Amino acid sequence: MRNPVGAHVPVAGGLATTGLGYARDLGAEAVQVFVANPRGWAVPPGTPAQDELFRAECARAGIPAYVHAPYLINFGSHTRATAERSVLSLRHSLRRGRAIGARGVVVHTGSATGGRERAAALAQVRELLLPLLDELTDDGDPALLLEPTAGQGASLCSRMEHLGPYFDALDAHPRLGVCLDTCHAFAAGHDLAGPHGMAAALDLLVETVGTGRLGLIHANDSKDVAGAHKDRHENIGAGHIGEEPFAALFGHPATEGVPLVIETPGGKAGHGEDVARLKKLRNA
Repeated sequence: MRNPVGAHVPVAGGLATTGLGYARDLGAEAVQVFVANPRGWAVPPGTPAQDELFRAECARAGIPAYVHAPYLINFGSHTRATAERSVLSLRHSLRRGRAIGARGVVVHTGSATGGRERAAALAQVRELLLPLLDELTDDGDPALLLEPTAGQGASLCSRMEHLGPYFDALDAHPRLGVCLDTCHAFAAGHDLAGPHGMAAALDLLVETVGTGRLGLIHANDSKDVAGAHKDRHENIGAGHIGEEPFAALFGHPATEGVPLVIETPGGKAGHGEDVARLKKLRNA
């Protein structure tokens, strides 16, 4: 399939029982899950029976699965406790990702807090993140997918060109990839709604990190205008990006075979409509 279309799904009650049940109701062809509280540092062990069922069901149905690491992770933090907890949290997400057969683990690229220089923050990213990448030695290990942010505060990576120094800091590690969030890219100043805007952004992504690095797309419209640096997702076609750029996204060579998952508002009904809308644009 050129682009499986799916959603981030809730998993309270069980990865397979709740998460895949929700996905089936949406007609999702790909799923993204949390394996820990996204706003905490806890590293729960998971339930082996649910892990195995989730893995088996995804394999049987041909559904690519992804893990989103907790939001608190920031390898650029000036607070050593935060940086150290970030290592433990991401290692947990990567190991849990392997256990459930996830293709990739998505992590936000973080920010240079405490007024520190970007170069110093990126040096710390290298110090802490490169060893985690080097632990991904098994064919069954997930890729690590960097998700640029919307450009709030002292963001280390929001625009496509910022991925260059980030990749350089990590020696363009072979297990490193990108998760492109359309709302974030728009908020960071890539006018995806302008003439050929989506194509230009994707071209720049490939120019910056090379081909084959785009591992996942978070397909989200934006409640705010381009360059607003606000991370406020909207349903597909209902925001300032609109439907047409998503249609253009499906036609770009860089996105071939790359799954899309939505992280939009509206609950199950809204999610079902967004999945259906994206499938329609894909198949047009």
